[in-house]
Amino acid sequence: MPKSRTMWSLITALVLLVALLVIGVVPRWRQNAELLAASTAPDAALVPVSVVPPRRADGPIDLVLPSNIQAIEETAIYARTSGYVRERYVDIGERVAAGKVLAQIDTPELDQELSQARAALAQTRSSLAQAGASLSQAHANLQQARAGLDQSKANEAFAGITSDRFTRLERDELVAHQDADEKRTALAAARATTAVSRAHVDAMQANLGALEASVEAARANVAANEANVQRLMALQSFQKVEAPFAGIITARGTDRGALITSGSGSAASPPLFRVAHVENLRIFVNVPQTFVRSIVPGQEVRVLVPEYPQRPFVGKIASTAGALDPTSRTLLTEVRLRNDDHALMPGMYAQVKFSLAPADTVWVVPATALISRAAGPQVATVQADGTVHYLGVQLGRDLGPSLEIVSGLSGHERLVVSPPDGLKEGGRVAVEEARAPSGGTK
Repeated sequence: MPKSRTMWSLITALVLLVALLVIGVVPRWRQNAELLAASTAPDAALVPVSVVPPRRADGPIDLVLPSNIQAIEETAIYARTSGYVRERYVDIGERVAAGKVLAQIDTPELDQELSQARAALAQTRSSLAQAGASLSQAHANLQQARAGLDQSKANEAFAGITSDRFTRLERDELVAHQDADEKRTALAAARATTAVSRAHVDAMQANLGALEASVEAARANVAANEANVQRLMALQSFQKVEAPFAGIITARGTDRGALITSGSGSAASPPLFRVAHVENLRIFVNVPQTFVRSIVPGQEVRVLVPEYPQRPFVGKIASTAGALDPTSRTLLTEVRLRNDDHALMPGMYAQVKFSLAPADTVWVVPATALISRAAGPQVATVQADGTVHYLGVQLGRDLGPSLEIVSGLSGHERLVVSPPDGLKEGGRVAVEEARAPSGGTK
């Protein structure tokens, strides 16, 4: 009996050992057989890849760009004259009309300068009047001297005729020699008188030229003093600080009694006020080069403000810079919009939403299909013969799980999704079709 029990125990242990060997060895043998079969198959060296075709982006493209709202007109108002603020009539937040007086400046030094300039002007005008009177008297004296010269010339001519007549009579011994000598002496005296008159006229003519020059100098002095008076009067008119256009006071930098220095752009002369025209607003945005061809002046855009989530504001493209920034490759674009209810304020953050019709076909591909290289962005495509070919592409917007390709694709490509490392140009792959990329262009 004990022997039979021992025999059955040995048989049972042997059966269990065989079963364990079958359980452990047979799967491993089957796996090795499968590996051997795979290694000897025709496609054993091919890299398995998933491919997907590019999808055309349908409809307009919504391009949202951040920016800041600005007033259509905003300026800092500085003092044009120096003095003390006598009165301030407005404060921040007040709406003003064009030409409204914002402040009054006292200018005692300027007032004194203006009084002195007016006195100097009166003095130069008096000097001009005196010079004019002297010039008129000189003209009269010159006329009188010329009349005397004409009389002297007439006397000389008469004396010459008389002397010639007596000289002929003397040769015929019809008159005494003494009478002829007297007539010749009278001719010499007449000639001397004429010479003196001519010299007097020349002197009067020279004096007249000097007086004319003096009058011109006096007139120039009068003109200079008049210009100085006009300049000081213009500066005095800036005692009233006026609004250049209708708007709202956004800043105030002065108060009554403050010392004001004329000028701008320095710490010593800060602006008195800042005025902004807020009924019309403008927004400057930088549009990427990819969408420049779709930007047209007059096109409507949406302005999105976080404080008004349910109210999109409508604006229009007013103009563009006409040239791209070479650093950022963007086009500066100005958008204008009405603000009749003053809901928007200058300085607010806003987003401008453009609905752009693509100038060319835009394709959407999975984001994992993009390969970044030194030569630029590329995608891997599988040719009809099962080989890999890399294509350079130009990117559009990043849509998260997908990307826009604006150039480089024809739409017939089979793009490799998540290309494995070491995938080389011309390498053969085993293709598995994947689902086309999803995601809209909005």
